[in-house]
Amino acid sequence: MRFRLTGDQRALRDGVRGLLERRFGREELWAAVASGRLDRGLWRELGAAGFFALRLPEADGGVGLGLPETVLAFEEAGRALLPGPLIATHLAAGSVPGAASGETVVTAADGPFVEWLADADVVVGGDAGGGGEARGAGAVVGGDGGSGSGVRGADVVVGGDGGSGSGVRGADAAVGGDVGAGAGVRGAVSVRSVDPLTPLHRLVGEGEGAGEGEGEASRAGARCGGTGGRPAGDGGAGERRVGERRVGDPEAGAPRGGDPAAGAPRAGASRAGDPGGEVRGRSAPDPVAVLLTAAEQLGSAGRTCEMAVEHARVREQFGRPVGAFQAVQHLCADLLVRVEVARAAVYAAAVTADPVDIAAARLLADEAAVRGARDCLQVHGGMGFTWESEVHLHLKRAWVRERRAGGGAMGAELLAADLVAPGA
Repeated sequence: MRFRLTGDQRALRDGVRGLLERRFGREELWAAVASGRLDRGLWRELGAAGFFALRLPEADGGVGLGLPETVLAFEEAGRALLPGPLIATHLAAGSVPGAASGETVVTAADGPFVEWLADADVVVGGDAGGGGEARGAGAVVGGDGGSGSGVRGADVVVGGDGGSGSGVRGADAAVGGDVGAGAGVRGAVSVRSVDPLTPLHRLVGEGEGAGEGEGEASRAGARCGGTGGRPAGDGGAGERRVGERRVGDPEAGAPRGGDPAAGAPRAGASRAGDPGGEVRGRSAPDPVAVLLTAAEQLGSAGRTCEMAVEHARVREQFGRPVGAFQAVQHLCADLLVRVEVARAAVYAAAVTADPVDIAAARLLADEAAVRGARDCLQVHGGMGFTWESEVHLHLKRAWVRERRAGGGAMGAELLAADLVAPGA
């Protein structure tokens, strides 16, 4: 089967790339790194362009496109290192008021961690489906949890000034107590993220104090970087310093589960049987969220491949471009092979929407992004290690995405369950 983009799909991809080049170029990227805050103007512009409403039916005010087109848009977002809870806001379009238009920033709990908590208006935990139905949401940020908050049955209200779009004033704001029945979150603690463009908070379970759970937090620690835009050595007030491993953990990062997207196969249900919606007792993540993470990884991998080749062509050593050396040629060739293999898998999974295909695509995209950024750094040599280089940002973002739900051991176990299922 040949997966060739249609003219409309190419136009969509080029349009998203053009928008991001105009609104989130190199200067804006480094400004975001320095500030550590979400650009609300850019977020609303993305909403106006239909980025968050791509799969929302036209009758509901959306663009009315499908999963393949959404994958193309998120691939471009990954290529540009666009920050923010893009996937959670996209999935919430149509259910959380203002998410489709970009007026409301929606993030989601991914196991014990939440990305962009301080800048979010709504935190969806547990039961956010692929269609964006935020039933049983985990928290409302900067609101009162009432009927006008946008999320019904919210468990927790996070301290803010209560205004729409206000977010939380301060990265270390605590979750304000047990507001709803069954509230299992009592606090959110800022942790150091390896990616300066992905601030993280760790949710503290009921009965767990701020000083407890240190082992889990250490497993989810960062090698470098900081919370928000702060330098690595600047521990803000209330910030918890954690261990030396990357953000996330295959076990600690297990999701709380969720309904699959409307019309998409149920997470964990395979073509060779039905291993169930869980893998070894862990709730399966939304397959659409897993695929869109793979799309972001694919975009980042493609960009690092381009950067490596460009540098190899212009950087000279011993009187000739470094790309003339066979060792560098092999690195660049391996980069391209991983990108194209991952691209074929991601595009195919977008067409089939099969959870097993999605798991395979995610594993390949994670490898292409992480190894691609490392090889790109190797091609750049000492320049790749400098703060001014864009390469390290791709590597750090790839590390963070790799630890999101649905990747690593969880994806491998889903593939293994499919292989041993009856009739496989």
